[in-house]
Amino acid sequence: MNTINDTNFQFPKQKAVYKGKVREVYSIDDTHLLMIASDRLSAFDVILPRQIPYKGQILNQIATKMLQETAAIVPNWLLATPDENVAIGHLCEPFKVEMVIRGYMSGHAAREYKAGKRTLCGVSMPEGLQENDPFPSPIITPSTKADNGAHDEDITREAILSKGIVSEEDYLVLEDYTRKLFQRGTEIAASRGLILVDTKYEFGKTKEGEIMLIDEIHTPDSSRYFYAEGYAERQEKGEAQKQLSKEFVRQWLIENGFQGQEGQQIPAMSDEKVIEISNRYIELYEQITGEAFVKASTENVLARIANNVTAFLAKN
Repeated sequence: MNTINDTNFQFPKQKAVYKGKVREVYSIDDTHLLMIASDRLSAFDVILPRQIPYKGQILNQIATKMLQETAAIVPNWLLATPDENVAIGHLCEPFKVEMVIRGYMSGHAAREYKAGKRTLCGVSMPEGLQENDPFPSPIITPSTKADNGAHDEDITREAILSKGIVSEEDYLVLEDYTRKLFQRGTEIAASRGLILVDTKYEFGKTKEGEIMLIDEIHTPDSSRYFYAEGYAERQEKGEAQKQLSKEFVRQWLIENGFQGQEGQQIPAMSDEKVIEISNRYIELYEQITGEAFVKASTENVLARIANNVTAFLAKN
């Protein structure tokens, strides 16, 4: 099965290319950005050696649907999706922070809590919580947006402002947009029998100075979901929650002695594990969107993308 690991396109009016952990971003003329969702898999800020069939298509299509469903409340960068793995939209200068918002004490927050910490990114976490309990109200715990290959790091609101990473005026907008998006995401998830546990949003600014939501939103790579059915019973019994997210990949890595720390070896991933992960991503897609997943042809996936993008650019 063909997967997308690396691309090296030369599109009409192409200016530059940036390769992130999962997405490859092409600047087109001076006003548009073209984003290709690869099948690369990252965890703990490390790109894993094996690609996952259909992962890029799944992330791109979930993000597209979620951007369309939230466009009325927060402006976003997306203009079109000329290919199953491709999105094109407004060129923005990204803010160098990721706006992480957490409704529940899970994942990174739970690991910090278990280690005895009661403050995360300058935000207090109350005593007496057990893993996967809801916070009294959602908390924003931003992180730095690291360059490719580096680790994102927790940062406080005060540090962001004092270091001039984001102006106070802009940061207030980012916080407002983050809370509005999380509220809408929570409503969408509830309509599909899910709980949106935590997620992250990235924002940028156009040349005209408008702040926009950029990148992906509410995908299993950027978000954590629980199944609503049985949540309360599992919490009461102290059982692990049934969840839809990339956390199952992280847990498999942890069980095999890898958390992205120096000196640790990435465990080998068998063909069976790759297919299992691909199937889990398809399950995520269908549960999050409420629609059946339709696999795009991968017979010659790079040629498909090149043809679709070139045809789109010729018309626009």
